[in-house]
Amino acid sequence: MVKLILRNQEHDIRPGMTLLSSLKLINILPESVIAVRNGEMILEDEILKDGDVVKLVAVISGG
Repeated sequence: MVKLILRNQEHDIRPGMTLLSSLKLINILPESVIAVRNGEMILEDEILKDGDVVKLVAVISGG
């Protein structure tokens, strides 16, 4: 399983999906978060592997 963590919410996702497709699956806008795995930012086309823990950091934009 892959674990996506946003604030205090954890989502278990099956491995083999891209980050983008997994975010869509749990109804999170890709533009609204930065994904970090093992301390490094990952991109939307990254394939998530079994055992990955991905922290999603909310992006705040303003103008």
